[in-house]
Amino acid sequence: MAASFTGSDRLPAGGSAPGPDDPERHLLPCLNRFDSEALRRDYDEQGAFVSIQDFLPATITAQLIAAVAAVSSSVHRNYLPAHKQGGSVSRHVIDRLSPSIARLYRSPALIDWLSGLAGERLQASPPEDAHAYAFYFYTRPGDHIGWHYDTSYYAGRRYTLLVGVIDESSCLLDYQLHTREAGAKVASGALQIAPGGVVFFDGDKLRHRITPLKPGERRVSLTFEYVTDPTMRPWRRVISNMKDAVAYFGLAQVFGGASKRRSGRA
Repeated sequence: MAASFTGSDRLPAGGSAPGPDDPERHLLPCLNRFDSEALRRDYDEQGAFVSIQDFLPATITAQLIAAVAAVSSSVHRNYLPAHKQGGSVSRHVIDRLSPSIARLYRSPALIDWLSGLAGERLQASPPEDAHAYAFYFYTRPGDHIGWHYDTSYYAGRRYTLLVGVIDESSCLLDYQLHTREAGAKVASGALQIAPGGVVFFDGDKLRHRITPLKPGERRVSLTFEYVTDPTMRPWRRVISNMKDAVAYFGLAQVFGGASKRRSGRA
């Protein structure tokens, strides 16, 4: 089902030349390699899901691997019986220990390109959202996450860009397509995401899981979450924050990080 494409489409030029630390400098040539129309057809046929191997340039992939080392002492581990086991690092901690991730997340070239793939304008998640970008560590035998959707609590849709960073494992991303399309036949698949590879999907449409880690293996991934409407009702924000605190990042990362941002200390 999943496929990668190359072609001659070009992103429009404009603005000043990117600086040496600007991800645009490395992203633009890579994004221009892909046949956007072919990818969009594949994305639509698969019910708002596509996998692209070798998506990120080696320079950016190396920066992500270095960021893993920078945040590894701040991993929050959690265990939910019959659903998930693993470690997570929220955007609040990432901003403090590896700020280059935020520049990549907010890259205009990346957001424009993903918007074209999704067929609607994407925006960055609000600053208080601990899940906007996050690392997920699978480092102990049995680490996994069960079947789920990346449910949007926002007024609009939420899209996930799942990035491979480190994969020294046999873990698979198992997925099911078309599960919420009336009359459509459900299609199943499985894949590994190599470093620099990505999977992009509408969080409310893709049912997916990560299979358990085996002894001696290691896997670290990064997710970027983009939205079509960044507004969220207060009671939904409470639910979203509590879910993130219990299932992913812990109370300190979710509520402490957001509090520091509001007070201007982060």
